[in-house]
Amino acid sequence: MTQSPPAKSLPLKLCLALLPLLSPAIPQAGEFPVADKVVIEKAARKLHLFQKGKAFRTFKIALGIRPLGDKKREGDFRTPEGRYVLDTRNSDSEYFLSIRVSYPNSADRREASALGVDPGGAIMIHGQPNEPTRSEAYYRTQDWTNGCIAVSNSDMIDIWLMTGDNTPIEIRP
Repeated sequence: MTQSPPAKSLPLKLCLALLPLLSPAIPQAGEFPVADKVVIEKAARKLHLFQKGKAFRTFKIALGIRPLGDKKREGDFRTPEGRYVLDTRNSDSEYFLSIRVSYPNSADRREASALGVDPGGAIMIHGQPNEPTRSEAYYRTQDWTNGCIAVSNSDMIDIWLMTGDNTPIEIRP
């Protein structure tokens, strides 16, 4: 005796049948818009991707655990402010993907030197920790980095695909 397929498989079959009709709305490789500038608004906890002067995507971010003010030295847990570029990509970091921000620039180094401190470095845009030590809710609702800019893993995929090497980034207070 042959059994009919379970009723719950019908919605799956329907979705699979409709997928070709939806595929034009799903970007194909090379069809993602590519940002010509990234803007971080620290106070609003937003990262914006810009193309030709217009923001086309916005993402929620987390910052360093001391988010107010500009980064001045190594270990101050602040996210820098200023103009930089996205200069290096790391698909094998401690976090889900990372893109390096070119902090410190020459002005940051001069300022740190005048203060007699190390300006720090390794400021990244990255996803969530590969080995979390806190709850998922914590990472979603708190500023938790050492000075980096953190996003969800799915947002990090989009940012990775929609930025190129040496994309300018402006980090505003």
